[in-house]
Amino acid sequence: MNAVVLGAGGFIGSHMVERLIRDGYFVRGIDLKYPEFSDSSANEFVIADLRESSRMTDLLSINGEPFDEIYQFAADMGGAGFVFTGDHDADIMHNSATINLNVLHAMVKLIETTKKNSTKIFYSGSACMYPAYNQEDPDNPNCTEDSAYPAAPDSEYGWEKLFSERLYLSFSRNYGISVRIARYHNIFGPKGTWNGGREKAPAAICRKVAMASDNGEIEIWGDGKQTRSFLYIDECIEATRRFMMQDHFFGPVNIGSEEMVTINELVTITSEVAGKKISAKHIDGPTGVRGRNSSNNLIREKLNWDYQMTLKQGIQETYRWISSQIENSK
Repeated sequence: MNAVVLGAGGFIGSHMVERLIRDGYFVRGIDLKYPEFSDSSANEFVIADLRESSRMTDLLSINGEPFDEIYQFAADMGGAGFVFTGDHDADIMHNSATINLNVLHAMVKLIETTKKNSTKIFYSGSACMYPAYNQEDPDNPNCTEDSAYPAAPDSEYGWEKLFSERLYLSFSRNYGISVRIARYHNIFGPKGTWNGGREKAPAAICRKVAMASDNGEIEIWGDGKQTRSFLYIDECIEATRRFMMQDHFFGPVNIGSEEMVTINELVTITSEVAGKKISAKHIDGPTGVRGRNSSNNLIREKLNWDYQMTLKQGIQETYRWISSQIENSK
C-alpha cells in the first residue's frame, strides 16, 4: 500500500506519516516545510505549495498511478490567538479552500487519464464548524454530527471547514471519489506548536506552567470557565486509521474525547502534572464558544472506537515534551 500525506510537516500530518511507515506503507509527505521538531519518516518528502495547482496531479500520483490513500491535513490554522482575532480570516479561507479545490480537481483529472478510481481521501475537518448557538451553555454543548445545520460557525475558519466538507461530499457524489470526513476536537500532544501565537490551549498552558515558578501565576484568556475536550494525538491517529481501513461508513464523524473540562481545570491538571501550585490571572483575549465537547456515539457505533487515555495522561506526555523543548531552547 502507498499513501500521500498533505501537510506532512505539521503536527498531525507528521504523526500520521510515522504511523503509516510503521504499518508498512510507502509514504510521500508534502508540505511547505519540513516537520519542525523531528525529521520526517516519509520515504519521500516534497516541498511544495498546495495552493499552486500546476504540479498537483504529479504530486498525487506515483509512477503514473494514483496513490491508494490520501490524507489531507494541509490548512492555514492555529489556536484561538490566530483563528478568533479576525485578522487572518481572508488568508485562512482562501488558502485552505484553494488547497482542497486543487486536490479534488487533480483527482478528477487523474481518474480521467488513468481510468482508475480507487483512491481513498481522508479530510480532516474540525469541530469549529458546529453552530455557535449550540455551544453557548458551557455545561451542555451540543456537538452531535446531526446538529451541524442550520449552520452558524463562530469563525471564518469554521465556515471554511464546513464548506470543504460539502466540497468533498459533492465530488464524492458527482465523480465517485471515495472520501472520509472527520471532525477533529482539539488534538494535542508532543511535536506540536507550543509557542509563537498559533499554539492551542494545552500546549500554551503547558508552556506557561513550565516557565512559571512554584506558587506563580499565568495569564488565561477570559474567565476560564469555557469548556472543551482534548484528544491526545496517538488516539486521533488510531481513530483516523480505523476510519480509513473500513469501507462501510464515510462520515462526517467526530473524532475526539468526551472528557470535558473548563480551561481553569486544564490549568489545575497541568499544574498537578508539573508539581507546582499555579494560579490563573484572567485577562481579555479571544476565547471562542463557551462550551464544546465531542459526542462519540456515532463513532462508537460505526467504528467501534473510543478514546482510552485520560486528559491528565495526555498532559503528562505533552508537558514532559514541552518542558524539554524549553530547556533545549535555553
